[in-house]
Amino acid sequence: MLRYIVQRLGFAVLTLWVLITLTFVLMQLLPGDPFVGDRALTDSVKNALYAKYGLDQPVYIQYLKYLGNAVQGDFGDSLIYTGRPVSTILEEAFPFSIDLGIRALVFAVFAGMLLGITAALKKGTGWDTVSMIIAAIGISVPSFILGSLLQYFLALKLSGFTNTQFGFRLLPISGWASEQHKILPPFVLGLSSLAIIARMMRSSLLEVAGQEYVKTAKARGLSMPLLVTRHMLRNAILPVLTILGPLTASVLTGAFVVENIFNIPGMGKYFVSSVQTNDYPMIAGTTLFLGAFLIGANLLVDLSYTLVDPNIKLYKAKV
Repeated sequence: MLRYIVQRLGFAVLTLWVLITLTFVLMQLLPGDPFVGDRALTDSVKNALYAKYGLDQPVYIQYLKYLGNAVQGDFGDSLIYTGRPVSTILEEAFPFSIDLGIRALVFAVFAGMLLGITAALKKGTGWDTVSMIIAAIGISVPSFILGSLLQYFLALKLSGFTNTQFGFRLLPISGWASEQHKILPPFVLGLSSLAIIARMMRSSLLEVAGQEYVKTAKARGLSMPLLVTRHMLRNAILPVLTILGPLTASVLTGAFVVENIFNIPGMGKYFVSSVQTNDYPMIAGTTLFLGAFLIGANLLVDLSYTLVDPNIKLYKAKV
């Protein structure tokens, strides 16, 4: 276990270095610079700003300074949000993004597993059909379309009706102030992951159901709830655990779109504006912060295998 963790940490460090380098290169390839669009600035002021932020130095010098600061977690001050360190902005925005991401992921995992298990146990019935229709909708409809439709029909039309008839608003259109605000965004963000988990759980459980040990347990008269929880679910859930790492990445990166649709003050708001305005420190800080978080999440998912099935070893046995 220790050897595996050390090996994975080494790969994590290498991955972070590649991410830092690619982020720097892509930022250099962005057209324009953050000060060209501001006509109120004179050339002397712009040159002073280039010197202040080190943009007037050779590219390799910029890279070395950028690499050294990134290792220390220092991304400097935002070029657009003047006087505000990137780390402070991320510290303020991350709780909103992680709150949204956790709610969406919990919804996707539990609802997706429930749909998948139901579809597998009721194969060929109406339950199976309904579950797979929901999964197909989740995979097919992009979050920005689904979010806009739900805003219009549930938050605007339906809420307007309830407000007129009963004197209250059912669902708010945007924001993140109350528990009512926190219903639609996690649903929109988590639906595609729910669909993937449901389809994966269904196929995995059907495969496990055909194993000899399951047939033997069923022949011994074991009830279906005990058969599923004690014998089938432990093995069927392993493929779902495998995709939890990529799904976490998908949920958190997809949150940028959902945050903009529902006007949530998370990292998506700052990341989108930073790309549009060439705010290099903000781009780098958001990208690397999110990258480090996802690398850690993937490592935790890998380590969770042994908790589900102790027979799985996280290292190669010597021949």
